[in-house]
Amino acid sequence: MYLPTTLALLVPLSSAISLQAAAAAEVAPQHILSNPSDTTTTTTYPLHIPSIHDSAILARRILSLTTTGTLSTIFPSHDATTLENRPPNLGGTPIGLMDYIADCEANTGNPTLLALSIATSFKNVAAGSNISLSLNWIPPTPPSSSPFLNGPAAQPRFSLLGYLEDIEPDVIGAVELATCFTKEHPDARAWLPGNRIHESRWTRLVVQEVYWVGGFGDRAYIGWIPRSVWANVTREEVEGVRLPGEKEDKGMVRERWFW
Repeated sequence: MYLPTTLALLVPLSSAISLQAAAAAEVAPQHILSNPSDTTTTTTYPLHIPSIHDSAILARRILSLTTTGTLSTIFPSHDATTLENRPPNLGGTPIGLMDYIADCEANTGNPTLLALSIATSFKNVAAGSNISLSLNWIPPTPPSSSPFLNGPAAQPRFSLLGYLEDIEPDVIGAVELATCFTKEHPDARAWLPGNRIHESRWTRLVVQEVYWVGGFGDRAYIGWIPRSVWANVTREEVEGVRLPGEKEDKGMVRERWFW
């Protein structure tokens, strides 16, 4: 008497398994953490899984094209003098906030920031907090006909860990920094150093460590990128690659982040 009920449960389960198999076939699983050496396989699945160096180039391109990121800091454990009415017991609590960035020192890979003394992230750093900057790639155009390759989980993202270092440019350098930064953030003209609204200064995030998630692990590198590899990426390399969903020179849309 329980057989019909059992069959009724198995039918949707069978359908779910079929859908799962179809989805797996649609995205064509690749070799895990290595590039195929067999020419037949390469012809069938002509993908190149990025190396650590490749991934560093892709990350540097994301940095060059991205104008905002998430700064993560930690509230100080001691009572810091602020103008905020902060809740009690925030000490040791992490907080991530969006901030403007610009790739104004492209030969170093160190992002440029306009640090406002009133901003929580920079208050926390002044009180002794570590800091990291997280970026993620948002394709301007859907990179694939497959929904599995269009979702955020399939796109590259990374975090830069380091420390802030004030930039003290001369007159010409200050003009160049302001020009670079306001090209990406026109509204930031109101907060440039010397403005009448907020105390501000130029600073750079000196990158010490890079953690990269290139997307799904069967077709992208996931792991740490050495600082030396990050810093030695050239401008030519950055300009020579395209990210998923990024338009090519002829208006074509790049479906993959491979060369």
